[in-house]
Amino acid sequence: MLSAADLRKGLKLLIDGNPYIVTEFEFSKPGKGQALYRCKMRNMISGNQLVKTYRSNDKFEKAELDERKMQFLYSQGDEFHFMDTDNYEQLALTREQLGDNTHFLIDNMEVVVLFFDSNPIDITLPTFVNLEVIRADPWAKGDTSGNDTKPVTVQTGYELQVPPFVEEGDKIQIDTRTGEYVTRVKE
Repeated sequence: MLSAADLRKGLKLLIDGNPYIVTEFEFSKPGKGQALYRCKMRNMISGNQLVKTYRSNDKFEKAELDERKMQFLYSQGDEFHFMDTDNYEQLALTREQLGDNTHFLIDNMEVVVLFFDSNPIDITLPTFVNLEVIRADPWAKGDTSGNDTKPVTVQTGYELQVPPFVEEGDKIQIDTRTGEYVTRVKE
């Protein structure tokens, strides 16, 4: 059993027999009374969002999930196909099941697929992924208003803010947990 103090972003809970993942988490301690934990959660099967507020004495059951190492093969429409590296079984997950993880998937990438009751429901990506910049607007000196960043698009179609020295054709490292630029990669 988990307590409300264990709540954090990325935690997987069992609520009403369904696995949920905490997508946003906010802690507040009013002047009087118990601490409040406000959580935004996503049902890992249906993708539905849920917002709940818990008190410090609330208890939760951790979702029991099986993990298998798999390789991303290709996407076709809204389906993303994976292959088990041990027995070569293939399966497909939908865009709704994967959520923002679709921004970082590249062919032959090793991922961990999560199973609930023998059904695939989500994936865990490597913490960092290297992607090629396919579109970068030129940055003109003096375009600053406090921060020195510009928008770029990487090979998967994902857009993010990067420092002005990143150009088209560069490979950059992105943190898959936050979706933010980490560093430029020399290859």
